[in-house]
Amino acid sequence: MTENQNNTPFAELPASLVQEILDRTDEISKTLLETFEHVKNQKSIWREQLTEKGIVQKKSNLSLVPIPTSCGVDGGMAIERLLSVDLVAVGAVAVEGLTPPSETRFWPEPYHTVYVDTEMHDVDTDSILRGIMAGKELELAQNAPHDVVFLDGSLTTPTIFFNQALSKCVESPNLKVSNYLKTNIKNYLIAYKTILSSTRSDHYWVAMPKYTTRREIGTEMKWPASFDDRGLLSTVLEAGEYTKPISLETKGAWHISTTAVFSNEKEEIDALEKEISELVGRIRVIYYRPYTWLPALRIEFSQSIADNPARLSAVLTGIDFQCGTPAILETYPLYMADRMVKHLAKSIPAFRQITSQSLAEKYDGDISDVFISLHGYRTE
Repeated sequence: MTENQNNTPFAELPASLVQEILDRTDEISKTLLETFEHVKNQKSIWREQLTEKGIVQKKSNLSLVPIPTSCGVDGGMAIERLLSVDLVAVGAVAVEGLTPPSETRFWPEPYHTVYVDTEMHDVDTDSILRGIMAGKELELAQNAPHDVVFLDGSLTTPTIFFNQALSKCVESPNLKVSNYLKTNIKNYLIAYKTILSSTRSDHYWVAMPKYTTRREIGTEMKWPASFDDRGLLSTVLEAGEYTKPISLETKGAWHISTTAVFSNEKEEIDALEKEISELVGRIRVIYYRPYTWLPALRIEFSQSIADNPARLSAVLTGIDFQCGTPAILETYPLYMADRMVKHLAKSIPAFRQITSQSLAEKYDGDISDVFISLHGYRTE
């Protein structure tokens, strides 16, 4: 996008469409104003309800712990749809957080893992790639040497992605990505189990979803269904306060389909799937507002962390140390990891161009066949 297009966002839109949108802004503003007024009037009532039930806790009451080392893990995927094939890429990045003053160890550069290949056109490729992406994130998080490891998204997301991906492997067994996922799924599930159980006393894996519609607290307190927990608690909680750990909201049993896995690993993977499903049911959730300039952060972790005040204090202290600027509304390492993986999709066209050029140099037929076959299916 050119600089001129950035400065004139309506340049390519019909004038009548832009005017209709602008005409609606006044009405939308009035609706939002009513919503904010309602929240302001109810804030003290909602806070009193939380206090009476002992849901609001103060971090200052937890034991003091040293500032932990930390890193953030995030994953991304991209599909470059060409006329003859698809170019697929999926990767995960682990970025070290701000190093505590007393810490002498550090990573010289971000750690990563990536899978790139060509794939035949298939509607199931997206779903299977998401399963691979989740697995790569979990493996990086499992092997990170840091005290606190932040994962982007919910701890339940890998269950959803694995279930969808393995189901699609049954429907599309000839895809390369299907075979890649089935080859690696055992290691992915082992990493997932390690993170969900979090039994190591020197490692704390926590998930921090940015966007969430969950209402564990809102449902219990009978708050309006139009508000999610994070939105309301960002107003109700004061700096340094968190909510008492509660069970994850669920609408049914968690399950990962194992029909597609290799037969020689079926028994072991079925056992892993059963353990994981039980551990997902034990996930605990808190909301924590470290500073006045930040909204409430949703934090998900294992029951072993929730039940141990010292481990909980280490997690919250790590978040405090990584949220030192109002310019970033999340922990620093997650912000950096997210920025990096977002550029994966932007880089694929460049990789495709390099591949096309290399192929054209070695192809002894009509060179136009190469460029047509490896051209995007849309006008560029």
